[in-house]
Amino acid sequence: MIETVDDIKTIANVGTGTMGHAITLQFALSGYPVHLVGRGEASLEKAMKAIRSDAEDFAEAGLLKDGDTLDAVLARITGYADYASGVADVDFVIESVAENLDIKKSVWAEVEHAAPKDAILSTNTSGLSPTALQSVLKKPERFVVAHFWNPAQLMPLVEVVPGEKTDPKVVDITFDLMAKIGKKPAKIKKESLGFVGNRLQLAVLREAFHIVQQGIADAATVDDVMKYSLGRRWNLVGPIASIDLGGLDVFYNISTYLFDDMDNG
Repeated sequence: MIETVDDIKTIANVGTGTMGHAITLQFALSGYPVHLVGRGEASLEKAMKAIRSDAEDFAEAGLLKDGDTLDAVLARITGYADYASGVADVDFVIESVAENLDIKKSVWAEVEHAAPKDAILSTNTSGLSPTALQSVLKKPERFVVAHFWNPAQLMPLVEVVPGEKTDPKVVDITFDLMAKIGKKPAKIKKESLGFVGNRLQLAVLREAFHIVQQGIADAATVDDVMKYSLGRRWNLVGPIASIDLGGLDVFYNISTYLFDDMDNG
């Protein structure tokens, strides 16, 4: 029974694409044996080639753990071309297949059948409903979102998001696991399409596209404005805390005219 993060010894990653190979590497870099699960040998070979390339970058930059070697990291990863053997005897499963609700549901119905009954099941969806995904499971309480950001081996954030039936203990253990592998996990209180990160990102993109469409500035200028102002500030304090830097009264005064102008009804 998985009671604490220390009970998690072996990881299975289902999916061999951009996110799947990077998440596999992240766990291997942190010392975990990882089952990389794909649908065929060709996809596994492609993923392992990408993993080796990224791992070589870590080694060359001196970013491997003390005493670790490139060969040791790669040796922790074992490829499996079928779900039944790939998710057997693991403690934590993370899925990184196509961002499509029906595809993910199909995968999870198969994976749950093959996985140990006490394993934690997680999805790397960028914003699909965990409640919808866990609806196909016999034990939905052990299912949670662990949303890594691309590139997963470099970006710190992982959003940990429960569905309606997720056991709070599963959220806590998943949060602790993400911290243990060197990530900066964010525990989201309840699900919302896009979670937090993508809702913020798409809100900014919506306004960025509007600015370009209205002829206020071109795309390169919009990117420069973000890179050399908000991008640097928010990296340090975040948008809400940064209000204190400018002053609550200043932001309030700006909001009195700008919110109305930006509201499209």
